[in-house]
Amino acid sequence: MKRPIRRRTVPVELEQALLGDGELSPLLARVFANRGVRERRELHLGLDALLPSGALSGLDQAVALLAEQVQREGLIVVVGDFDADGATSCALTVLALRAMGHRRVEYLVPNRFKAGYGLSPPIAEQAHAMAADLLLTVDNGISSVAGVARARELGMPVVVTDHHLPPEQLPAANAIVNPNRAGDGFASKHLAGVGVIFYVLAALRQALRAVGWFGPQRPQPSMADWLDLVALGTVADVVPLDRNNRVLVAQGLRRIRAGRARPGILALARVAGREPARLTAADLGFAVGPRLNAAGRLEDIGIGIECLLADDAGRAERLAAELDALNRQRRDIEQNMESEALAILEPLERQQAAQRTPPAICLVDDRWHQGVIGILASRLRERFHRPVVVFAAAGENLKGSARSIPGLHIRDLLERVSASHPGLIPSFGGHAAAAGLSLDPADFERFRQALIQAAEDALEPSMLNRDLLTDGGLEESLLTLDTAQALRNAGPWGKAFPEPLFDDHFEIVQRRVVGGRHLRLDVRLHGADDHTRPVEAIAFRALDRGWDQLGRTVHLVYRPDVNHWQGRERLQLIVEHMQASD
Repeated sequence: MKRPIRRRTVPVELEQALLGDGELSPLLARVFANRGVRERRELHLGLDALLPSGALSGLDQAVALLAEQVQREGLIVVVGDFDADGATSCALTVLALRAMGHRRVEYLVPNRFKAGYGLSPPIAEQAHAMAADLLLTVDNGISSVAGVARARELGMPVVVTDHHLPPEQLPAANAIVNPNRAGDGFASKHLAGVGVIFYVLAALRQALRAVGWFGPQRPQPSMADWLDLVALGTVADVVPLDRNNRVLVAQGLRRIRAGRARPGILALARVAGREPARLTAADLGFAVGPRLNAAGRLEDIGIGIECLLADDAGRAERLAAELDALNRQRRDIEQNMESEALAILEPLERQQAAQRTPPAICLVDDRWHQGVIGILASRLRERFHRPVVVFAAAGENLKGSARSIPGLHIRDLLERVSASHPGLIPSFGGHAAAAGLSLDPADFERFRQALIQAAEDALEPSMLNRDLLTDGGLEESLLTLDTAQALRNAGPWGKAFPEPLFDDHFEIVQRRVVGGRHLRLDVRLHGADDHTRPVEAIAFRALDRGWDQLGRTVHLVYRPDVNHWQGRERLQLIVEHMQASD
């Protein structure tokens, strides 16, 4: 399918301002200007560029409660979440507290298939049975009204650290730290859960230092030691990479590349076929993170947390191998579910071709795996460019996972459905782009119709625009390995600070199918001399998209990449989109 390809444009003077004394190349000046960078200082990603924690509301109360338990050797039970953000948050908390001299720390993560999400009353009761003196939530808790209430009934104070959007009713916790809480003055609203707890623990270390807690027998730890965990959780949770998050990710990647990361992260990178010394943010998001997430999707995220906690390289490698096996199993399940969903949605393919796709897609299948429906929703969202909600059976109820398109806030959309149909959605929560919910099976069709109506009311024509935004073209002299390396080193790239994309017309010199569904190409810029050496390109899932049927001259949207093979490096173009040239 042809899509409009549009090049980003910014005033020339902005690019010139970034060029400055020539430290930046014209290409990088163009790329950064296209991402909203206006001053050279914004490109500085040292730790001194991190926002101060003082504006985080609730921080002082949280630190006071934690410091009290550390000093009196109370049992702190960390309640985590079953994804990569939750796992890294949990591991970071346990490691940092232990490094600060507090040995009485344990963690609990609800099983996705048994206890559901977050600090629920049963989890509070389980913590009470452990004789917890304080509950500390990481990457969850802002919606745990009943669970916090039960913990307080049982005499346990609760500190909530979270980044999800708060509901109308907040839990009655002893302290809440969440940059998205109403009235919070922290300038970056995009911290992942692991970023929030990193700030809390850094403030705790400062408070303990102020009372003389550290000394020769109890050395003060460096918070930088855990930035690898912060980087992994931040990228894997797909939060926007504003400057503050870019600092956290850049510093974490620096540690990983230097070999000073947790053994578990190094092992996960290697089992994914990535060399830690060359790891990028994309590798964290598409190679390391999914293997960590696979445990929470299929079994128990505890395997992933233990991998991150492992101090022994051998143990870390064994656990990473388990996670890799789970990830392969997850991929098989995902592919089967996607095939079944596309068979159901085959009429939509024809409607999409005629530009009559409905405003929202909602599917259910009792056989689908509830741990994988979020990935399926993402795949369908990408294919149809519509908000998608996918349900699977979860006991007597349905569990749903929602994904949305840019500009349409999916949690707000669910809020609109809930407000117009009271009692229809028993529970829901999430972000602008992703959310989770539960539903009575008998209410599925009513929910589907309500979702479609709410999406139709909320969608604006601009949201349905599937323009591909690029950074322009690259002349032949820039189609080089040096360009690919410079772009890689200029990261980290991610959500809201996307990896540079370029578009040009090419002649396909040679093509062949690899892996059953991908295309390996040799291409040269259209109009170039026939003696010009072709450039290698790879188009993943090309056959699924019909790209193998295109002619010799094509319009490619691509990103230059460094291909490492048998000790050699060479330029390779990663094709993000391909269509026939006009």
